[in-house]
This record gives sequence, structure tokens and C-alpha cells, in this order.
Amino acid sequence: MPEVHIAATQRTEFGKGAARRERRAARVPAVLYGHGTAPRHLSLPGHDVLLALRTANVLIRLDGLPGGSELALPKAVQRDPIKGTVEHVDLIIVRRGEKVTVDVPVIVKGEVAADGLLDQQLVQVSVQAEATAIPPAIEVDVEGMAIGVSVTAGDLLLPRGVTLDDEPDLLVLHVIPAPTAAQLEAEIGVVAEVPEAPEAAPAAPAGQAAPEAAAEAAAEQPPSE
Repeated sequence: MPEVHIAATQRTEFGKGAARRERRAARVPAVLYGHGTAPRHLSLPGHDVLLALRTANVLIRLDGLPGGSELALPKAVQRDPIKGTVEHVDLIIVRRGEKVTVDVPVIVKGEVAADGLLDQQLVQVSVQAEATAIPPAIEVDVEGMAIGVSVTAGDLLLPRGVTLDDEPDLLVLHVIPAPTAAQLEAEIGVVAEVPEAPEAAPAAPAGQAAPEAAAEAAAEQPPSE
């Protein structure tokens, strides 16, 4: 996986007020730790961080640090729930050749059988891989997969040097029967209801006006003198 270079500066102010000032300046507060070193509080350019975090498990080369650059992996990312902007990042130091445990996305390719419906239970799995050789994703080919077929974590085809860190019997996906139109209608409660016709008024006897007509006629008669 290629490295993304980001220029980092040391932070000397801490607390909520200092963090807000960092964000107003379009920068992201960060903490770097690992390999027995004391945590270092950093300030990173917000736009560069946002672009880097579009890649899962991105390797970040932090340039400009006292003592030289450091290679790091994002460990925890805090985002604004409304704007989606990055508010804080925890970074862990890694070394080339060392193994790390990370969550890797599971991507599905292909279409299952026409009468089946894909039910994906896991969208990522935990694996161990070299820090500089983390796979961007693990692909599962479901082309033509029939009803009843399932894929567990142990069935996944992992790249060389990558090992599963989850239980192998965890269900990743399976194919279930596709619901019929009748089942879908029953599930969402779509039932065609015919409105009842209004009850017809009883017919008046021959030679006699209906009650409404008689009332109207009586109202139109002039008062007797």
C-alpha cells in the first residue's frame, strides 16, 4: 500500500478551546503513540487528512516531526456527525515488516442466481497483515451463487501473508430465496380494499314523494291566512 505524506506540527496547546481553534484554522488535532514512545500531540492539515482517510487503513508518513518522520496508521477517527469533517485522529506508529491487526472491507462481485437474494452479514473482517502490505479490501465472487450457499470468514481468499483474526465460522454472506410479489405485499401490508357503496334510501310508495322531497315542498308552501 503506498504511503500518504502529511506535514505535521507539534501542538503545545491542549483542551477544548485549543482544539476548536485548530479546527477553525482548517487543521485537525491528532495524537501519535506506539512502540513505547510517549504520546505526541500533533496538528495536521484538515484537507490532507480528509483525502487520506478515504482509503481504508491508509499508511500515513508524518513529515516534519522532531527526530524525523514517522509511519503511522489511523487507529480512531472522530468525525462531526452532521458535517462529516474530521475532528480528531488517533495514530499508531508502525514499522516496516511488523504485523498489525486491522479491519478490512469485504467487497462482493457478481450477481447471485435469479431466484436468490444476497444477504451480507459482515461488511468487514479482522485480519493480521504486515503494516506495509495491508490489502485494501477482500473480494468475494458470488456470480451465479445458488440458494442455500453461504460464505464464512474461513472461506475468504486472503492475500499471501495475510491471516484471519476473526472466528472462521463467522457468517459473511449467504443466499436466501427471493421473496415473491405476494410475500412482499403481505410484508408491507398492501391490500386492495374496495370501499363500501353507500346504503340506498328506501323507495317511496307510488304517488308519495320521498321524505326529503316532501319536507322541501312543505317548506315552500306560503303560510295559511
